Amino acid sequence: MKKLSLRTRVLTGAVAVAALGAGTFGTMSASASTPAAAPAAVTADAADGNLQQSTHLTLAAATKAAQATLDAAKKENQRVSVAVVDRNGNTILTLRGDGAGPQAYESAVKKAYTAVSWNAPTSELAQRLANAPTLKDIPGTLFLAGGAPVTAKGAPVAAIGVAGAPSGDLDEKFARAGVAALAK
Repeated sequence: MKKLSLRTRVLTGAVAVAALGAGTFGTMSASASTPAAAPAAVTADAADGNLQQSTHLTLAAATKAAQATLDAAKKENQRVSVAVVDRNGNTILTLRGDGAGPQAYESAVKKAYTAVSWNAPTSELAQRLANAPTLKDIPGTLFLAGGAPVTAKGAPVAAIGVAGAPSGDLDEKFARAGVAALAK
C-alpha cells in the first residue's frame, strides 16, 4: 500500500469533515423544517398497576424540623449540624449551627441517609453491626447514633441526622426533637 503524503492526508481529512458537516447540517435543517410528530399520549392510573404514590416531606416541614432540632441543641449549649433527607435519601436541607465542627455537616447527612434507608434510629442500627459488620461498608452510611426516621403510616418518608454533640445519644435526642416538631 502506498504511503500518502502529509498534504494528501490533510486534504482528505478536510474533505471528509466538510462532507460530514454538510450531512449533519442538512439533516438538522430538514429536521428543523419538518415538525416531529408528537408522541402518543400514554395513560396510566393506579388501578392498572403502573403507578405508585409516595409521600414526601415538604421543604417547609423539613425546615420546621431542622430548626426545632437546632433549637433543642442550643438549649443544651451544643453546636451541631442537622440534615433532613427525603425517602430516597436525597438531601432536602442542611443547617450548620453556629460553631458546629467541620465534620458535623457530612456526618449529619450520612446519619439521616442511614436512618431513612433502614427506617430505624441509627443507635439501633449501630447495635446491629455486631451481627452484620459489613453493613458499615455500604456507601454513604454512618452507623453512629444521631439519625431518626420520619414515618407516615409506618413507612419512612424522611429522616433527620444530627452530628456535632459530644455523644451520639445527644445527637439522636436532638434529631428526635425535630421529628416530634412535625407532629405539632
